[in-house]
Amino acid sequence: MPLQVLEAQTGNPDDSPVATIIIMHGLGADGRDFVPIAEQIDLFSVGPVRFLFPNAPTIPVTINGGYVMPAWYDILAADLVKREDEGGLRQSRLEIEALIANEKARGIPANRIVVAGFSQGCAMSLMVGLRHAETLAGIVGMSGYLPLAGMTAAEHTAASLKTPIFMAHGTRDGVVVLPRATASRDALTALGYAVEWHDYPMEHSVCPQEVVDLEAFLKRVLT
Repeated sequence: MPLQVLEAQTGNPDDSPVATIIIMHGLGADGRDFVPIAEQIDLFSVGPVRFLFPNAPTIPVTINGGYVMPAWYDILAADLVKREDEGGLRQSRLEIEALIANEKARGIPANRIVVAGFSQGCAMSLMVGLRHAETLAGIVGMSGYLPLAGMTAAEHTAASLKTPIFMAHGTRDGVVVLPRATASRDALTALGYAVEWHDYPMEHSVCPQEVVDLEAFLKRVLT
């Protein structure tokens, strides 16, 4: 079943978009979660930009006692990586790839598409972007980590090595602890990816300076 997607566009809605940004929410949230943050990002210099905010499917989440909630994949343990829901990760990757394919069919080339996400959404943006067959405009990972890290070296594509990556994290994050994020950054750097890293004195959240830095990154990769 295709993902439900909230769609928005900057500039005149009658103008054709020149780029697409797909933003994936975190565990238990939905596509509306990042609309206010997207509205703070000024991409006037880029031209009309289409934002897609897909909703994750609702599934039982093991770490939350099997409670059914929006999730891109199951969380099996608190450490996040010793036991991973590989099947869920791969299925959600296919769903996001379908969104990218649809954007290409609408006239947006891969090198004008950014995949972005927060927490679980960050894991998905890396899961998708590193394995995509073409070079994307950018990968944005906020307050998350690299999923299936041990498989990335074998599964990442040569084209993805040219995709710039923005990673941001809170130094006081108690959900995805900072060492988990820095280990992800270092693993990507070791594979040859260009990672723009930022950390901020915050919890598992997004801060105003992060939005400013993200805006600068998006302008650079889309202008």
